[in-house]
Amino acid sequence: MSRIFDALQQSEFEGAGFDFSTPSVAGTATPAGEVESDDTGPDFPSVAVSVSPSSRLVCLTNEESLGAEKFRFLAVRLRQLHQSRPIKTLLITSTIPEEGKSMVSGNLAVALARKKQQKILLLEGDLRRPVLAARLGLHHLAGLSEWLRGSPTTIRNIYHLEELGFWFMPAGKPPENPLELMQSRRLADLLDQLTGWFDWIVIDSPPVLPLADTTVWTRLVDGMVLVAREGASEKRQLKRSLESLDKTKLLGVIFNGCSSSDHTSYYQRYGPVRPSFQP
Repeated sequence: MSRIFDALQQSEFEGAGFDFSTPSVAGTATPAGEVESDDTGPDFPSVAVSVSPSSRLVCLTNEESLGAEKFRFLAVRLRQLHQSRPIKTLLITSTIPEEGKSMVSGNLAVALARKKQQKILLLEGDLRRPVLAARLGLHHLAGLSEWLRGSPTTIRNIYHLEELGFWFMPAGKPPENPLELMQSRRLADLLDQLTGWFDWIVIDSPPVLPLADTTVWTRLVDGMVLVAREGASEKRQLKRSLESLDKTKLLGVIFNGCSSSDHTSYYQRYGPVRPSFQP
């Protein structure tokens, strides 16, 4: 953990700290029909999911685990932050691939959906290497890329995962020109409309450093969480990521796979969000 903490100190970043030690989560879908909306909101088609134990969605496959409890705690902290600042659209990103951002996005959506009075949308915003749909067993569903390529119409390609208690918009088929698609005004218009329908929108975005896609998302969201994986995130890379992100929107950093977390200190982690990171 100290290696990551040093990098955060060197970048002079301050924010709410989240500490995760868990490993990084995945059905048969019914055909999606057309979506009609009315004054009360959309009526999206339901699909069935099949989440395997290897999917790393611990909030579903191992609800009594320490990892699942930490995701529930993260959801509580985010709701606490929501009381002092408007947060509806939340971007989950990382410095480089394979740090666990998709795992965090999926588990966080499940944890937020435990509050039945709120409507949660999990949006697969990584158009180049989407993995969430596969982990949920939802293969070959039209999603964000098809909607961005299509003609302006009623928003479709959102599916109600009734068993899990939230809604899901997959990335769809990876396009040839993802950055060009995302830079169109249609993506901003989409989020504007979705924020009127959902209480939380959790967006799984591409990593920060290799691609420019994330910069498009960061301009459109209310808050961001950066996932760093101990043993994978280098100081130099992490510092560059933090410097490239809007500090006013960066809510905190999740340390995925950190070695300093153990069961003996687990209950000491309960408390209000503090504007500092713990080594």
